[in-house]
Amino acid sequence: MLILWIIVVAIVAWIISLYNKIVHLRTTRENALSDIDVQMKMRFDLVDNLVNTVKGYSKHESETLRQVIEARNQFTSAKNVKEKAEADGALSGALKSIFALAESYPELKANQNFLQLQSELSDIENKIAAARRFFNSATKEYNVLIQQFPANIIFPGNKPETFFEGEEEIKKAPKVEF
Repeated sequence: MLILWIIVVAIVAWIISLYNKIVHLRTTRENALSDIDVQMKMRFDLVDNLVNTVKGYSKHESETLRQVIEARNQFTSAKNVKEKAEADGALSGALKSIFALAESYPELKANQNFLQLQSELSDIENKIAAARRFFNSATKEYNVLIQQFPANIIFPGNKPETFFEGEEEIKKAPKVEF
């Protein structure tokens, strides 16, 4: 009888441990998505500063500013990973416009503030890429665990989560040449 109780307790402890691992991986994934959100908000703030710097050199920046504002609104209202990735793509398009505009203004390309913002953008792009990799790694670990036997039988309500993926050109930092 004692051996039977030990077996039952061991099975219950194992099931609890499996459940806790699923909760841990889900929480890690959510935390990783929050890290992406923080980096993206910093990126939006930096792009706002870039647009303001460009304003002093060009009277045609209103379209770029509109694109940045739309991308920010799209990002803040995003309800899932796919929508956040789409907002990221919209901002990348606005960045291309900023740097294309800068090509037309040699004095802007030499502006210290613009060069500093450009350097900060490169740093933030690297941080965003690292945050995406961590998020996708956490998502992979979670998806693998919930789809493996016996977790898929014991806890069938867990569905695989989506990765943070964007269009092919979004997956790398914008190339900035001056």
